Amino acid sequence: MAFWAGGSPSIVDYFPSEDFYRCGYCKNESGSRSNGMWAHSMTVQDYQDLIDRGWRRSGKYVYKPVMNQTCCPQYTIRCRPLQFQPSKSHKKVLKKMLKFLAQGEVPKGSCEDEPMDSTMDDAVAGDFALINKLDIQCDLKTLSDDVKESLESKGKNSKKEEPQELLQSQDFVGEKLGSGEPSHSVKVHTVPKPGKGADLSKPPCRKAKEIRKERKRLKLMQQNPAGELEGFQAQGHPSSLFPPKAKSNQPKSLEDLIFESLPENASHKLEVRVVRSSPPSSQFKATLLESYQVYKRYQMVIHKNPPDMPTESQFTRFLCSSPLEAETPPNGPDCGYGSFHQQYWLDGKIIAVGVIDILPNCVSSVYLYYDPDYSFLSLGVYSALREIAFTRQLHEKTSQLSYYYMGFYIHSCPKMKYKGQYRPSDLLCPETYVWVPIEQCLPSLENSKYCRFNQDPEAVDEDRSTEPDRLQVFHKRAIMPYGVYKKQQKDPSEEAAVLQYASLVGQKCSERMLLFRN
Repeated sequence: MAFWAGGSPSIVDYFPSEDFYRCGYCKNESGSRSNGMWAHSMTVQDYQDLIDRGWRRSGKYVYKPVMNQTCCPQYTIRCRPLQFQPSKSHKKVLKKMLKFLAQGEVPKGSCEDEPMDSTMDDAVAGDFALINKLDIQCDLKTLSDDVKESLESKGKNSKKEEPQELLQSQDFVGEKLGSGEPSHSVKVHTVPKPGKGADLSKPPCRKAKEIRKERKRLKLMQQNPAGELEGFQAQGHPSSLFPPKAKSNQPKSLEDLIFESLPENASHKLEVRVVRSSPPSSQFKATLLESYQVYKRYQMVIHKNPPDMPTESQFTRFLCSSPLEAETPPNGPDCGYGSFHQQYWLDGKIIAVGVIDILPNCVSSVYLYYDPDYSFLSLGVYSALREIAFTRQLHEKTSQLSYYYMGFYIHSCPKMKYKGQYRPSDLLCPETYVWVPIEQCLPSLENSKYCRFNQDPEAVDEDRSTEPDRLQVFHKRAIMPYGVYKKQQKDPSEEAAVLQYASLVGQKCSERMLLFRN
C-alpha cells in the first residue's frame, strides 16, 4: 500500500487515445493524437514526475502526446537557469522595457523579436467542450470526500496551509515573505536610489557606488540573522539586498539587466505579483475579473476570437483551475509549491499574466496572455526572462529547484521553435525519459520529426512499469492494488487500458497515484 505523507494522494481518471483529431499547430484535421487523464487532485511531486515523462496539464486535464504517431511530435523542453546567459535579442527586449519604464519611449515600427506567441501548448487547445464535459463527469468533491474517509480509516491525516503572495518590484529581484499571517499580501518598499544628488548626465563613480552597496549589504546582515535573506524581503523591512553586480570585465547578469535602477522621475512603474491561483488566494480573487478582461482582449486581438469567447467560466477552467495541491514544506520556497499567476502590473493595472506551476525541481510555464496594447514590449520574451530569473531566485532557498520548464518544443512548427533559443536547454527523450542537450538533438530532428535522443541502443526507461499489480486503484470508495481489483473484472479492455496507463505514468507514480475506476 502506498503511503501519502502529510496529505491526500493524487486521484486521476485515465482516458486512452481513441482517435486522431485536429492539430492546433499544423492544422491537420486528423493528425494529432494523445492520451489523457482528468486529475481530480495531484501532488506536486507526482506532477513533477509526470512532466519528466512527457506529460503536461491544461487546467485539470493532463495529457501525453503519442509521440511516434502524432503529426507534430511535442518534446518536453527545459532551460537550465543557473547557467543561462541572455542572448543579444534577449538583451534588446530587456533594454526596450527599461527605456519604456524610464522615459516612456515606445519603439517605432513592428516588433521583430522572437515570436513567443502564446499558442496554447495543448493537445486540447481550444476544445473547451472536452474540458467542460470531463469536469461535469468527474465529481471532485465526492471523490475527495470518499478518499478522505478511506485514508482517515487508516489513520492518515492531511494538513493544508493558507496560500501566500509575493510581489516583485522592478528595482529588485524579490522579497522575503514575512512570518506573519500567510494570507496577507507582501508590501514592497522602493529601493533607495544610490548616489542622491549626482549628475545623472555623467557616469556614476563605480568605486563609490560599490562602497555604498556594500554598506547596505553589511547593514542588512547585521539586522537579519544568517540565512534569512534568501531572496524575499520580510514585510516591514525598510530596504532590500541588491542583486550581485557583475564585475566590469564580465557581461551583465540577467538580474543586472532586469533590475537596473530607474530614475526617480521614471515615466512608468512595473511590479510583478505572484499570487496563488489554486486554491485561490484573496488577492487572486480580487483581481480575477481584471485578469479575465486582459485574457479576453488577448484572445480577440491576437487569436481573432469572437467577443463572446471565451466566457469567464471557460477562462477559469483552462487557466485558473489546477489539480495541484498547495504544499508549503519548511524546506521549500517561501511561497510554497502549486499553481500561481504571475501578474505584471504597469502603473496600477494588469497588462500581462504568466500562469506557472512551482514544483519540487522546477518552475513550469503553463501559459502567458497580455494586453495587446503593449505588444510592442515583447511581453512573451520579457516574461520568459523574468520567469528564468524567478527560478534562480527560488533556487537560493530551495537548491533542488533549478530548472525552468517551457512546455513543449515542436521542431516542425516555426512558432514553437523559439523555445530552443533559451540556452542551455535540454529535450526529453521520448523513449528512455532522459534529458539530452538540445544541440545534440537538432541534427536528428532535421531528418525526422520523431526521434529517440538517447544514443545508447541498450538504454531503457528506468521507471518503466514492471509490477503492474502494485498499481493503486480507487474503486467503490476503497483503495486497493490492481492485483486485487483485476480479479473482480471481466472486461478484457479494462486490463489493456490499465496496463497502458501504468506504462505511461511509470512505476513510481502508478504506486502513489490512485487510478479511479467506476
